[in-house]
Amino acid sequence: MGKADTDDAADPLDAQIAPPLPVSVPGGMSGLWRRYRRLPRNVFAISLVSLLNDVSSEIVYPLLPFFLSNTLGVSPRVLGSIEGTAESVSSLLKLFAGHFSDRFGKRKIFVVFGYALSSFARPLLAFATNWHQVLGIRLSDRVGKGIRTAPRDAMIADTVAIEERGLAFGFHRAMDHAGAVVGPLIGYVLVLLFAVNPNALTAKDFTSIFLLASIPALAAVLVVAFFVRESHQPKRTPNSVADTAITTPPVRLSLRGFDGNFKIFLVIIALFTLSNSSDFFLLLRARDAGVSVLSTSLLWAALHASKVLSSIFGGDLSDRLGRKRLIISGWILYAAVYAGFAFVSNPVSVWMLFLIYGVYFGLAEGAEKALVADLVKPEQRGTAYGLYNLAFGITVLPASLLMGALWDWRGPRTAFLVSAALGTTAALLLLMLVKARRALIESPTNP
Repeated sequence: MGKADTDDAADPLDAQIAPPLPVSVPGGMSGLWRRYRRLPRNVFAISLVSLLNDVSSEIVYPLLPFFLSNTLGVSPRVLGSIEGTAESVSSLLKLFAGHFSDRFGKRKIFVVFGYALSSFARPLLAFATNWHQVLGIRLSDRVGKGIRTAPRDAMIADTVAIEERGLAFGFHRAMDHAGAVVGPLIGYVLVLLFAVNPNALTAKDFTSIFLLASIPALAAVLVVAFFVRESHQPKRTPNSVADTAITTPPVRLSLRGFDGNFKIFLVIIALFTLSNSSDFFLLLRARDAGVSVLSTSLLWAALHASKVLSSIFGGDLSDRLGRKRLIISGWILYAAVYAGFAFVSNPVSVWMLFLIYGVYFGLAEGAEKALVADLVKPEQRGTAYGLYNLAFGITVLPASLLMGALWDWRGPRTAFLVSAALGTTAALLLLMLVKARRALIESPTNP
């Protein structure tokens, strides 16, 4: 957690809306580095868990579409169904897990169980012989993600001061993506070690690689169980006439306790997600443009290296320049990248687009999560993160089904252009309809 239990004490509630708080930031890289060093230990521990889990997941992920399409003979439409279904279930569970972590005042148990479930499910891919089994395994893996994600994000928000919120989420996303750099590189080495033909992997090759991928996932479970501490959620302690007059309603699984601004934000998130289909389609597009199966792991690692670098700066920029500005910039960049994939025709262009695609994550991911915490009351954070992830879940299955159907019907160019148009529309609506603000007056939790 923080430097001491008092570091993790939650921000005091106040129902007033406050303007953005000024952030005193030393200049240059040394100033940014000092800001990172001030983050509580719990943020570092949670981030290490995400790194290890992503090492495991990203050994598997860039190879999975080729396992499904080449070894099991799955079509793009079925690929979209598998990933869309898995992510939709995950997003739905994030709502319930976040809500119950608010209601019970406990977050760590959800985080530990979620990582454990994913760790034990993922190695079963080594024994899958048809796409139905892969769907069941991916569902189990994503159920684990659904259980842990909202409580984990709420733990981060509970632990840091409001003026460090973007920084903390940016750091967490950077560590998560760092795992996704290391994972594909390990996958690349494993392909060279186990495959007779690195560009034509057999079912046996996939089995060996998928089993070895479980090792860092088990390490992640140990870290979260023994090194991540429970966060202290905010409680209102009446110490004035004004405070005494305020009553905190019980936490409910409902949108009724949230204002219209947050609800509009959720609707726009859902619309943007309709443009954001599974990255499986990007990998298939890369293959069609001439990127070899062996090079795919390196391409995937490069993408996440771009995510790491952009996330390190993106979270800090959202504290200094504003969440909304960063999110809109990221979404516009996302739309431009998808438009580029509509016309890509050679490996060099694919590599450039993947590197630019990584910048979108650095600009938008941490800023979106920090904005959620800005827009809601502290005792609603778990539920709010659940609703935020549910907004993704509502359209993630239709997004992948739409991409797969358009790909089969009119080809990849039409599919990617439609996604680009939807992403641009969502960015414009966010610009016009959502008011970015600091939701509550909060006092720093760290010195």
